[in-house]
Amino acid sequence: MYPWRTTRDPYRVLVSEVMLQQTHASRVVPAYRSFLLRFPTVNSLARARLRDVVTAWEGLGYNRRAVALWEAASTIVRDHGGAVRADPVELQRLPGVGPYTAAAVSSIAFGSAAAAVDTNARRIVARFFLGIEPDDVSPREVRALAEAWLDRRDPGAWNQAVMDLGREHCRPRPRCGGCPLRAACRFAAEGREPKPARRRQSAFEGSFRQVRGAVVRTLRGREDASLATLARETGAPLERVGMAVSALAADGLVVAGAAARAGRPGGRVRLPG
Repeated sequence: MYPWRTTRDPYRVLVSEVMLQQTHASRVVPAYRSFLLRFPTVNSLARARLRDVVTAWEGLGYNRRAVALWEAASTIVRDHGGAVRADPVELQRLPGVGPYTAAAVSSIAFGSAAAAVDTNARRIVARFFLGIEPDDVSPREVRALAEAWLDRRDPGAWNQAVMDLGREHCRPRPRCGGCPLRAACRFAAEGREPKPARRRQSAFEGSFRQVRGAVVRTLRGREDASLATLARETGAPLERVGMAVSALAADGLVVAGAAARAGRPGGRVRLPG
């Protein structure tokens, strides 16, 4: 069982849901455990230096999520006395929290009757009820069906079960054998075939995202570095590193001096204090 499945502590549920955005659960498990050892409460996270939070995020990628989670903790402490709100609408006001994450936290931690509709849930609902792929139906109709389908006796467990179903069976290329919904699923009953897969995300190797991640990784464990040092240690061209630094600075992930933002080799860059 995943460690976040054993708690209803709203802070811990929030941490897990932010970590699970765009990251496989198997990679999240060790990071989740170590992160909570370092920041066991929302107050401890809010008090932490951002550079320590970004460092603790190592291995998860998409480091902007670490900044958003730290900002969310700061907001919770500053505006709500350290208490995570139960209302999904209130949760969506936190940095990095969208409709799906808000519904997941609200339902799992507080038992709120909110359907957590992510990509997997949309696919399951569209196929099961309508026999079609989610691209062929409006998000509003999918959400209405998901809300009506929700088990209000235990919405958190229901939402987690739907997540599991999407991971194990109702994939883009479905594995209908053994699926508990197969007997009543219109998609399976009508013998539908999934649409051809869209073009996959561009390769990570050599991508701008890889350069961004390499810059952050290089800055961990040191006070600062010059643009030239970052280019040498990441193996990326100086101009490309400068572009990555500018983008990271705009996201709040690094602090760059004027010279670094101008692309000068001696310009200094560091993680936020």
